[in-house]
Amino acid sequence: MADKTDSEDIRAWWRTSIIDMEPGRIEFRGKPIQDLIGNMSFAQMIWFMVLGKKPDGAEAALLECALVAAVDHGPQAPSIAASRMAATCGVGINNVMATGLNMLGDVHGGAGEQCVELYYDIDNRMRAGDALEKAVAEGIDAWCEIHGKIVSGFGHRFHKPVDPRSPRLMQIVREAAAAGTVGGRFVTIGETVEHELARRKGGRKIPMNIDGATAVIFAELGFPPPLARGVFCLSRAVGILAHGWEQMQQGGRNKGPMPTRFLPLYEPK
Repeated sequence: MADKTDSEDIRAWWRTSIIDMEPGRIEFRGKPIQDLIGNMSFAQMIWFMVLGKKPDGAEAALLECALVAAVDHGPQAPSIAASRMAATCGVGINNVMATGLNMLGDVHGGAGEQCVELYYDIDNRMRAGDALEKAVAEGIDAWCEIHGKIVSGFGHRFHKPVDPRSPRLMQIVREAAAAGTVGGRFVTIGETVEHELARRKGGRKIPMNIDGATAVIFAELGFPPPLARGVFCLSRAVGILAHGWEQMQQGGRNKGPMPTRFLPLYEPK
């Protein structure tokens, strides 16, 4: 039989301030679940569970805008294509979703996190005394030294000249800043990055994309950069679920990335 010390060690094996539960009782962050049901939106619940405090309605509404904007980008997105292919392989809906979510990495799915890092770096330079334009120029230079010439959050391989989601999101953030929900500091930083990139291209715009716009929201709300990717995954899970379920209804067996009458190009070494 385990002694008291053993029991304490067992209980302390996992330590959490997220949930406290026993038979007949569930509390999240000290709040009974029955008090949260019907009184907290899903966006508020995400914030509450992850960051440990309940946002006000205006903050949650801004987070929800970022969630809604990034739910899907069609089967040309690798995560969606993978989920639809998985759906034709006889696996369950949870496996379909996991397949799509596991495609989200630094290149496909990580741009928002990287862009928040850029915005925070620029903000730190400004707080150290640099003027906005100097902080943006040096922040971009530092970014490119590490990551290469492509600045995450700007430009889009598909949506040219403008990603239709970004102007609407930026409009909403500006309205939130005017209402005092957020400070608006990162709206200015994001727009100045866009202007600086255009200047470096001789006036050719490289517009802010969905990742750059949602990064403004996450930075305005004070989210650490890795959570930008985590929240994006939550958002894109909706599209993955929708496409996986649609493919299940359509049927099909073992569908690959292209019709079977097309074969990959063989290149002998």
